[in-house]
Amino acid sequence: MTSAKSAAQRAYLLALAVPTALIAAVYVAQYGFGLAPCEMCWWQRYPHFAAIAFALGGLASRGTRLGRALVVLAALAIGISGALGAFHAGVEYGWWQGPTACSSTSLGNDPLASIMNAPLIRCDTPAWTMFGISLAGFNFLISGASAVLILVLIGRRSKGLSR
Repeated sequence: MTSAKSAAQRAYLLALAVPTALIAAVYVAQYGFGLAPCEMCWWQRYPHFAAIAFALGGLASRGTRLGRALVVLAALAIGISGALGAFHAGVEYGWWQGPTACSSTSLGNDPLASIMNAPLIRCDTPAWTMFGISLAGFNFLISGASAVLILVLIGRRSKGLSR
């Protein structure tokens, strides 16, 4: 197997393994450890679901232009989830304000109504952190790096085809 084919193989596998592992991890956190997701947490999951579908399609049509395109789409979806994770982490760290449905900064004119209508799971408070990094922050770090790596590996395959 040439190094270009080996790089492509790794790209296909990463495009499936990364979102699958991250989705599995958040479901373990949710159902195993009781960390309920907020609205922005769900936003980060949707691109990973799409990436899994794209990656499965890419693996099914491996070695074709369609397969390569599907893996690129998977990488882009993973990157989108990472970007959403960066935004969510910024909200959690107080760098910027999130959607008003997710976080509350004031009680408004009717405090009782604001309290009664407040979301149960707030997006501006991390449910869990390790080394000061929240789950959204880890999603940003892992997804962002993985998306770039998948695109680099697929790019190597393209160079290998043009020789």
